[in-house]
Amino acid sequence: MVESKRSILIIDDDPSIVRTLTLLLRRAGFDMYTAQTGKEASEKLSNRRFDVALIDIGLGETLGTDLLPLMDKVAPGMLKIVFTGTPMSKATLNEARRGADVFLLKPVKPETLLGIIEEKLT
Repeated sequence: MVESKRSILIIDDDPSIVRTLTLLLRRAGFDMYTAQTGKEASEKLSNRRFDVALIDIGLGETLGTDLLPLMDKVAPGMLKIVFTGTPMSKATLNEARRGADVFLLKPVKPETLLGIIEEKLT
């Protein structure tokens, strides 16, 4: 029986971060998908199952934390990793910590991110 690759959805509005994470995680053997807006992420989450979502909090028109209730509904077992490089309000930080499995501050070391994903998926 052939085991299928694990899939990751990167949700970030910074194209350079999306590119970097996609290359890193693809090399590690994951199927990669991306979304740069909350709307695009919602559509992908509604149409496909992902094992992991990497969610930036600041997505321009919306907050990444706004996607967490949808994720809980459509993919309750999905690993949700929220990350940000922007200072945020205490309320937003608390919301991120409540809805996410892991909360990270950017920049994230590649080995740290890979280690967390591998640990949480096993």
